[in-house]
Amino acid sequence: MSDTTESRVRTILLGYFPMFIATLSLVTSIYSGYLNSKFVDFIQRNAGRTEYLRTCKEIIDAYFQVKMRIAAVNVAGTQAPAGAPARIEAAIAVAKFGALGTYLANLRDEAIRERYTQLSTDLEILSNEAARFSAGDLAKRYEVPDREFTGMNSDCIKSAKELPL
Repeated sequence: MSDTTESRVRTILLGYFPMFIATLSLVTSIYSGYLNSKFVDFIQRNAGRTEYLRTCKEIIDAYFQVKMRIAAVNVAGTQAPAGAPARIEAAIAVAKFGALGTYLANLRDEAIRERYTQLSTDLEILSNEAARFSAGDLAKRYEVPDREFTGMNSDCIKSAKELPL
């Protein structure tokens, strides 16, 4: 009787053991899929965060390029023709700043978009009129753009800290 019982237990175990292994394999596969989707989400968020931070870095460089190019226009003065290299370079620097600012602004709310657009407009006006100002007047004209740029830089820092990893 014990051989029959033992044989029966063995038969039952041989029937259920493969099902147990298959169930473990299914659970492992589901968990692996879950982890993979979490990893893909992490990579996507990190790529977006990295792009945002890179753009913040580039816009800082662009702003100081704008200031340098506008200073060159100011030094050249009104004697330089409208197509002078300094004016062209200043216009290109302002355009690059505007493009980067637009990218950053599109990731934010309407009020910030308006501020960034106004900053680009202010720099464009300053670029066009820089030749007529004295060095002291030019420095005074930078007060508002500098303040707005400081706000933009603060937005970058704040967003970088808030963006999820």
